[in-house]
Amino acid sequence: MSLFPKHITKDQVNRLPLERYEGKLAVISRSDKLADAVQRIRSEKAVGFDTETKPTFRKGQYHHVSLLQIAVPGMVYLFRLNYLGMAPELREIFEDPRITKVGIGIRDDLLEMQRLGHFEPQNILDLNDEVKHLGVKNAGVRNLSAIFLEFRISKSQQTSNWERDELTEKQLRYAATDAWVCLQIYNRLQDWGYLDE
Repeated sequence: MSLFPKHITKDQVNRLPLERYEGKLAVISRSDKLADAVQRIRSEKAVGFDTETKPTFRKGQYHHVSLLQIAVPGMVYLFRLNYLGMAPELREIFEDPRITKVGIGIRDDLLEMQRLGHFEPQNILDLNDEVKHLGVKNAGVRNLSAIFLEFRISKSQQTSNWERDELTEKQLRYAATDAWVCLQIYNRLQDWGYLDE
């Protein structure tokens, strides 16, 4: 018997309890604040990550990725790329083959980060691809959180302004949650023996 359902409906997701990341956050918008965060991230074997971009509402409009979220056990770092750019220290994390960078549907995230500064991504794990091999029919952070963590996450802040001077508490928690659930799902799949070392 499988430890998780292979398919979930929108109704089933909506009936689950709503959860969000409530742990420690660090918002980093200055390069002199990068060192400690990067050192902590580089000490981990696996991290969850995601990005946010200010939405465009007009044809032809374009915004660079604004925020990079990286989750480690007990902490989520929020890097404000609209201030930092894709700093060399951040590029090194994504080029480090010893750290598994876990995300959900992250091909575009990586391409957008590479527009800010070239790097060669190493050891990236997209949970959408991983769970497809396990027979899961759904994709996306909301569905996979429901299937593997048995809770629902809010997407209400997705189209908010990620370039505002001060991000709101709701934005910070929303952004942190997306990276945190990637790490939680990865850890669960690992505990259940579904991921090869």
